[in-house]
Amino acid sequence: MDPLAHRNIGNTPWQVTRLGFGGATLGDRGTPTPEGWSDDTVGAAWAAGIGYFDTAPYYGLGKSEHRLGRVLRNRPRESFTLSTKVGRVMQRPSPARGYAPVRWTGGLPFEFRLDYTRDGVLRSFEDSLQRLGLNCVEGLLIHDLDLRALGTEEAVEARFQELDAGGGFAALAELKASGDIFAIGAGVNHAGMVSRYLERFPLDFFIIAMAYTLLSQEALEQDLALCRDRGVSVVIGAPFASGILARGPGAGAEYGYRPAEEAVLEHTRRIAAVCERHQVPLAAAALQFPLGHPAVAAVIPGPNTPEQVRRNVELARAPIPPDLWLELKAEGLIHPDAPLTHL
Repeated sequence: MDPLAHRNIGNTPWQVTRLGFGGATLGDRGTPTPEGWSDDTVGAAWAAGIGYFDTAPYYGLGKSEHRLGRVLRNRPRESFTLSTKVGRVMQRPSPARGYAPVRWTGGLPFEFRLDYTRDGVLRSFEDSLQRLGLNCVEGLLIHDLDLRALGTEEAVEARFQELDAGGGFAALAELKASGDIFAIGAGVNHAGMVSRYLERFPLDFFIIAMAYTLLSQEALEQDLALCRDRGVSVVIGAPFASGILARGPGAGAEYGYRPAEEAVLEHTRRIAAVCERHQVPLAAAALQFPLGHPAVAAVIPGPNTPEQVRRNVELARAPIPPDLWLELKAEGLIHPDAPLTHL
């Protein structure tokens, strides 16, 4: 596979490299990363030919956008594409002095408010451009409008109403019509949300995290099938399932940003054993597997060092014999209907 080949997003003119760059790690959820280190990581991705970068205001409460923009705005604009997200508006906490972010322990000292209305979408978009130091992005996604992020069905429906009656989606459509963005998307964290979006809004793409990986294909039968049938593109976030598929099922392995349970560890061990028999790194199979689906335009792992960037490129290029995929299916380790256009 050529990880630097381009695929169109939906029916738009926007093209992305099949291997992209997920910017969540630049938000410093855990131990803060030195600024020079993050600059080198983004610079290594651009130098390697990766042409698609994704971020969000939520990642580090603005930090990820600042870091990506600081590097990319000094590169030729035609040499990269960007997506960011709306739904959260950053604001100064009160009281401000002594405030420390909770989830993003290395993040910037801001709070956010959820706002999917017209004013919220436009404010979020303008703020993102300021943080990036750029005057446009290619993709703009509705972020985390789902049960995992909002907690209750009532909260989800209220935010859908903000998008609809509150004018949030109309604002996105106007930005697309004016050429300020090329594509409208949504970022979702679990299976089942794609149809809810598409029954109300004409989206061009989704970023789906955790629901279509080498370990779990729960989004296959409904979400990805619907995207394929409607010509809607999918970008796979967290292709390493938050770490276990990159590092293996050893001590401290995480799945879904939590310690991996024994059932997940055992599933991973069995997949790893098949990969070992075929002399293929587990991480290579994990990175390439989602790209076998015709709706999947790109995968966006979140490297945190230049070495991880270069390793991801190597993994995406690693030859994988067709028999590996067939054996995984024969042993019931991946969904029997998972498309494998690698073959």
